[in-house]
Amino acid sequence: MKAARLLRVTFSPARYQAYSSVSTAPVTDSGKKKHYPLVVIGGGAGGCSVAAKFCRKLGKGKVAVVEPAEYHYYQPMWTLVGSGVKTVDQSARSMETVLPQHCAWLKTRAVEFNPEKNIVHLENGDQLNYDFLVIAMGIQLNYDKVKGLLEALKTDPSVCSNYWRLTVEKTFPAIKNFKGGNAIFTFPNTPVKCAGAPQKIMYLAEEHWSKAGIRDKTNIMFNTSLGVIFGVKKYAERLLEIVKERHITVNFKRSLIEINPSKKEAIFQKLDEEGKTETYKYDFIHVTPPMSAPDVLRKCTSLIDPSGFMSVNKNTLQHTKYPNIFGIGDCTNVPTSKTAAAAAAQCGVLEKGLLDVMAGKTPDGKYDGYTSCPLLVGYNKCILAEFDFDGQPLETFPFDQGKRRRSMYHMKKDVIPEIYWNVMLKGHWNGPQTFRRLMHFGKGK
Repeated sequence: MKAARLLRVTFSPARYQAYSSVSTAPVTDSGKKKHYPLVVIGGGAGGCSVAAKFCRKLGKGKVAVVEPAEYHYYQPMWTLVGSGVKTVDQSARSMETVLPQHCAWLKTRAVEFNPEKNIVHLENGDQLNYDFLVIAMGIQLNYDKVKGLLEALKTDPSVCSNYWRLTVEKTFPAIKNFKGGNAIFTFPNTPVKCAGAPQKIMYLAEEHWSKAGIRDKTNIMFNTSLGVIFGVKKYAERLLEIVKERHITVNFKRSLIEINPSKKEAIFQKLDEEGKTETYKYDFIHVTPPMSAPDVLRKCTSLIDPSGFMSVNKNTLQHTKYPNIFGIGDCTNVPTSKTAAAAAAQCGVLEKGLLDVMAGKTPDGKYDGYTSCPLLVGYNKCILAEFDFDGQPLETFPFDQGKRRRSMYHMKKDVIPEIYWNVMLKGHWNGPQTFRRLMHFGKGK
């Protein structure tokens, strides 16, 4: 906990003085109009962390969190759920226990933003006024964008997806009941959260089938919309070695557009040949769905960029048009991989920037794009990928993290979840930068 305290941004009385005239005023509630100095939209990793930080700084009842869900899920654990190592219950905590005690939890959802007037309209009919706003809405899963996929997930036990609470428990039974044939793993033609997850489950399934004695009856394919297996060259080279060793076929520039469960067929668009498709028979298929920023965010065109994601300064997380609005995590257009690790690193930068704005200053944060993706490549091996905006490795430990290691598997399985629940969500974790410098004797970033 001493290390956690070192990572906090100091909130001095001098910095707070410029904001004290509004932040110390009592929260007002007039009919269906409510006012809070700070409103946080979303109770995920970023939202909880930001709310925890600012509840300590602004005081009881000054921070509102808009989040309809009763449970908070540590979704990076779902690869382990899908591979039979963990359970869904182990990935869940009640929202009440992860949100800071002194926040006002509004158990509803945002349905409309009016940033010109500092208003958020809520599903329950309330109008929420704010002085400062943090949007931490995460990313939206669009299973309906693949024709036949929702039906297949309901009716075909060999179709599964680790990305959804309603389907993640289908994955391991599908792996166990697979008797051989074509096993397909997909990566969509959209941004996704945790870009390594679509292939992590593939390596775990391959190992399970090898131990079950059916590997020689199995044709494993990774059909990805990308032109590379992973976006960082160092780790891509190591993953290509693995797929070659395990005789896994990688089909690049292939985007799933339809599943026909009655025929056990999956249809892919060939992105490198306009108008062309390929049809594959499947006996098992794990689908990563298309994703986008949430619809309610995309409806407010002044908040988003042409891709539909929230437009923020990539270094400070401040909105490019509205200085009293910040964004964090998957809903933003920050050009780095969308992971909980990225949200942690962004949180410290956002904290400093928002405090600067509250004090009438210009944010000067320097988020470097840090993100992490623990690439599980087996039931006891992991490559811990860490990198920055430029796709350059930004590794915490003083050894080659591109090597498959048992220690990094236990880091992913046992250590990181504890940091998430007990440090990050309480607002005390801004990523491993301090520890990285210590590990490298002060050298590097």
